[in-house]
Amino acid sequence: MNPSTHAALYGPWQPARPPRRERPVVVVLAALLWVVTALSVSLIGGLACIALLWTAAAGEPAAGAVVPLLLIPAGAGALTALARTSRLRTMAASTRMLVLGAVVCPVPTALAVWFWALTG
Repeated sequence: MNPSTHAALYGPWQPARPPRRERPVVVVLAALLWVVTALSVSLIGGLACIALLWTAAAGEPAAGAVVPLLLIPAGAGALTALARTSRLRTMAASTRMLVLGAVVCPVPTALAVWFWALTG
């Protein structure tokens, strides 16, 4: 290989930047947001599965109970698309997780509280 090929394709060689230091406060806040989100999604999924089981046992169509279960993978797909945007990929990992957690947390938490209040 020609030694000037790398410089012609990628520019002159530069040493890699050292990784960014993670800030403990941001890491803890991101972890708290994701714990609340995970608990909310598990509550929604569990209640939807129970409702699906009850409607199947009653012999009725289960279309109404399947909708919340389909929202979980749809939300995960939207979150993945958001996480792959160039603006978020340039952030530090802890900051990225905090931003994604702040975007995602309110929806499943509000749904979980609503379902919980609805079921008593």
